[in-house]
Amino acid sequence: MDARELDRFFRKVIKGPRPEDCWLWVGAIGDDGYGRFSIRRDGREKVVRPQRLLFEHLTGRALTPDVELLHDCDVPICVHVARGSESHLFEGDHPMNMRDREQKGRAGRGRVGMRGLSRRQLADRSRALRDVVLTMGWNREAIAAVIHGAGVDQPRLFDDADFGDAGPS
Repeated sequence: MDARELDRFFRKVIKGPRPEDCWLWVGAIGDDGYGRFSIRRDGREKVVRPQRLLFEHLTGRALTPDVELLHDCDVPICVHVARGSESHLFEGDHPMNMRDREQKGRAGRGRVGMRGLSRRQLADRSRALRDVVLTMGWNREAIAAVIHGAGVDQPRLFDDADFGDAGPS
C-alpha cells in the first residue's frame, strides 16, 4: 500500500484506546459480516478484505488463498494486526480455523460473541457494531452490548468492561 492508500485505509478504522483493544473496520461490510476495501491494482478496481490487506502490508508476507486469518478476538470487523501478543489476527489454515471454532464453542452448539451466527445475523451484527462505533465512538458498554446481541440500552446483569472471551480485548 502506498501512503495515500494507507491513509484512506486508516480513515475507515477506529482503534480502541488500549493497545490490546480491537481496531474496528467502519468501512463497507459484505454479506458475510467481514469488511471490504477497494484498491486499484494493475489499472483495475479490486475489492479485498481489509484484515488481509493490512496483514500483508504490516508483515511483508503475501497470503496465498489457502491461508486463512483467524481472529483471536472473534470480531469479524477487527483488523488489529501487530507484532507479538497484541495482534488479534494470526495465520492458519482451514483445519486450524475449524479447531479454533470448535474450541471456542462456535460449531453450532454454543455461541460465543459474534460467531456461531448465521451469515445474515453475522452481517447484521457487524454492521450494527460499525454503526454504534461511528455514532457513539469507542463506548465499551455499547460495543459489548452489540457483540453479545443485546440492545445498547438493554440492562445487563454483569459488567462487560473486559468483554469476557468474546469481544474486543
